[in-house]
Amino acid sequence: MSTVGIVACGAIAADVATVAERRGWAIETKPLPPLLHNHPERIAAEVDAALDDLGTRHERLAVAYADCGTYGALDEVCERRGIRRLGGQHCYDVYAGADRIAELMAAEAGTYLLTDFLAASFRRTILAELGLDRRPELRDDYFRHYRRVVWLAQRRTPDLERGAQDAADALGLPLEVVDVGVAGLEHELAALLSPDTPVAPRHDGSSTLTRPSCP
Repeated sequence: MSTVGIVACGAIAADVATVAERRGWAIETKPLPPLLHNHPERIAAEVDAALDDLGTRHERLAVAYADCGTYGALDEVCERRGIRRLGGQHCYDVYAGADRIAELMAAEAGTYLLTDFLAASFRRTILAELGLDRRPELRDDYFRHYRRVVWLAQRRTPDLERGAQDAADALGLPLEVVDVGVAGLEHELAALLSPDTPVAPRHDGSSTLTRPSCP
């Protein structure tokens, strides 16, 4: 497999690198700040600029983001460049699969999802960013309609378990754990990096992957 430059969401970049090393994939990962998710309108432009940088060193490029709240803007970047992104609407789909996420939401619409990254950084990336470290009395205004926290665990370490429980406690909600591992991400990356995976048009004019079975 030829060397590929991948622009990755900082929230999943470590897992991308770990999977790539284990599989022997020759990639260079350029992570973007995870807090871009608080400003999804900026993601497409930031990815586009990062692809320009990687394009000076790699003939093949890819994007390790799902749509992530860009409402198709990231697909427009990928379509214009003739490259691919991860499938799904967000990283929860990537890790757990869209069907499983739909089932969790159908069972309880008021579900707040955590990944390992969020479990480890919740107070910094969520509470502090929302100003709840300074105004904790606003918590219920933000999270009034949530009924549970579900941690989509890629790996269950004592530190991450404590982080997930701390996040749930900070919201005053019960914690449930769903073990998902990184198989979903690995599947998506295998499709992303396959030179034989065509880019298929969507009905809305953007593009996505046609995914083969994970090798």
